[in-house]
Amino acid sequence: MPTEADFTALAITLQLAAITTLILLLLGTPLAWWLARTRWRYRFVIESVIALPLVLPPTVLGFYLLIALGPNGPIGGLMQTFGWQPLAFTFTGLVIGSVFYSLPFVVQPIQAAFKAVGDRPLEVAATLRASPLDAFFTVAIPLAKPGFLTAAVLGFAHTLGEFGVVLMIGGNIPGETQVLSIAIYEHVEALEYGRAHWLSGMLLVLSFVMLMSLYALNRRFSLFRT
Repeated sequence: MPTEADFTALAITLQLAAITTLILLLLGTPLAWWLARTRWRYRFVIESVIALPLVLPPTVLGFYLLIALGPNGPIGGLMQTFGWQPLAFTFTGLVIGSVFYSLPFVVQPIQAAFKAVGDRPLEVAATLRASPLDAFFTVAIPLAKPGFLTAAVLGFAHTLGEFGVVLMIGGNIPGETQVLSIAIYEHVEALEYGRAHWLSGMLLVLSFVMLMSLYALNRRFSLFRT
């Protein structure tokens, strides 16, 4: 059976996933909109940077974030200058690492949804004297709702399963930075396979239910549109 420390790790994992997904939706929405609408010829450079976590080993990303946020890094050193604690091995550091690592899983679905909206609905809104901002909130976002749903579910689920990034930047501090994936690894190392089964099963069921709900809702949206 899971221990109290395991449930604490679960709570930290869910909190991390929720905060990361919220931040990514807030930051990723304007970025995805710009990528979907811009005609800048070098847009592919920004798209490549966003997609980099898809191909980059998590430990590499975690290592460079650890260097940057650590006491000797540019960000961590600057924070120490102002009397603040460096972000390495803190929950805030985990959030920063998770935002970078899950960025493409949120930006890309929203970008695709905005592209699917096309120009016609926005042109119609303009003829009705809607400002670009009004058209964005009243036309583009409602029509791109399936993309937002996909982005939220994928961003949340991807954060649940993080291991390399969170281990590098947050370490394994019980009650502070120990997430569920690290707790599973710790149980396996200690040959506590029963507890590892419990925690792995919880992640498996939770991830499956989230993805199944996503596909079911997207299917409903597709049927509604037709």
